[in-house]
This record gives sequence, structure tokens and C-alpha cells, in this order.
Amino acid sequence: MSEITCSYDGAIAVLRLANEAKLNALTMTMLRQLEDHLTAVERAPEIRAVILTGAGPKAFCCGADIAEWGPLSPADFARFWVCEGHRVFDRLATLSKPTIGALNGHAFGGGLELAACCDIRVLAPRTTLALPEGKVGIVPGWSGTQRLTRLLPEPVVKEMALFGRRITAERAQALGFSADISEDVLTAANDIARSLQDMSPRANMLAKAMIHGAVGEDRAAAIEVMASAAAAASDDRNEGVTAFLEKRAPKFTGL
Repeated sequence: MSEITCSYDGAIAVLRLANEAKLNALTMTMLRQLEDHLTAVERAPEIRAVILTGAGPKAFCCGADIAEWGPLSPADFARFWVCEGHRVFDRLATLSKPTIGALNGHAFGGGLELAACCDIRVLAPRTTLALPEGKVGIVPGWSGTQRLTRLLPEPVVKEMALFGRRITAERAQALGFSADISEDVLTAANDIARSLQDMSPRANMLAKAMIHGAVGEDRAAAIEVMASAAAAASDDRNEGVTAFLEKRAPKFTGL
């Protein structure tokens, strides 16, 4: 049964794609489970980092399960499969907490697009990256031509999307897509995640929003996150809430 599991190691949440029989291909059930897990993690102040990995030794994720999207009409494919997938992927990309993709194996199509949503990635040496959608008559639909082109040079994305070429783990690291290559990606990702204990959670949240604003990752939300955080930390915010509850006019000081 395909699913996405969530386990906890102290302040680290580990999300695992568990559809090993189909190389962790994504189903609509898995997308909805991922969205639910991300919502729960976002609301848990004790969680400092999220690691996303796959089950088994072969693949992180080979993409979307063709058995699910193949029978859909063109309209349903666009409205439900592509749009809902985008919403969930955006949820991962804009999570306020640092995210690490532990790519235990190949990342193809939607799997590569999913990995691109993480803040950083650790790759197993055997990992290859690909955008093979053209071989089944479709195009990357979950931001492979958009978000991925902010992480890899345009010609490299074209190599994968237009010519079907695969990128090795070594080349991905040389291009800056991977933070590390490790035989044990989960341990390597955990080591990176534990370094967050020396970092301020609030500073990390704001820094991530600032970086996303700079590269265009939901710039409008990034601006509002930073401004809202500043406003929420003010004396005026406390006075405004208190005055509302006490049914009186607020006395703002600008502090």
C-alpha cells in the first residue's frame, strides 16, 4: 500500500515515501498524506527540521504513478493531478522550517521536482536525476521547468527535459544541486539537521523567507511572512489584541 510515513527523531521529522514496489511513485493518496504531514510539522514548534527520503535502495522517487494519471481526461489531468500536485509541492517548498532531501536513489520526473522543493539535498552515489516525461508524451508538470531552473543551469535542465539525459550524483554536486554525496544519506541528513541546535529558529525562518523572496519562490508570501513576524513581535500588536478583547480603543506607541 502506497503511503508517506512520518517518524520523529528528537526535533527532526522524517518523512518517507513508502511505495517501494513502484520505486516510490507518487499517488494522489501520497500527495494528500504529504500535505497533512507538512501541516502537522509546520504547527509543531518542537520540530526544527524535516528530512524527506524514500523507501528501499533503488529510488528516492521515480515520479508520478502513471497508473493513476494515465486514465485521466486532459481536463482532469490538468485540474486535479497537476494543480493539486503543485499545491502540495509548494507547501513543501515554502515550509518555514529547513528541509533536507535525502535521495537514497534515483529521482526522476516528479521525484526530481519533489527533491527540488527541499532546501538542500544529500545524494547517494548511485543516484541519477532525470526528466523523462517526454518519453511518455507529456512535459514536466510539477515545476520541473520552473523551480528546477533556479537550481540548475538552463542547458542542464534542457539536457534532461529535451534529450532525456540523466545527471549523475557527482555532476549534480558539482553543479551545486547537492550539498553532499553519502552512502548513508539518512545519517548524513541527520548530521546536517542536528547542526540547527546552534541556530535561532526565528532567524532561520526569516532567513529562509528572505532567500525565497530573492529567488522568486513565492515572493509575495515571503514579504508578508517577514512583515507579519516583525509586526507580531511589537508592543503595538500586544496592545491591539488586548484592546480588542477589552473592547476599548487601543493606545499605540509605535514600539
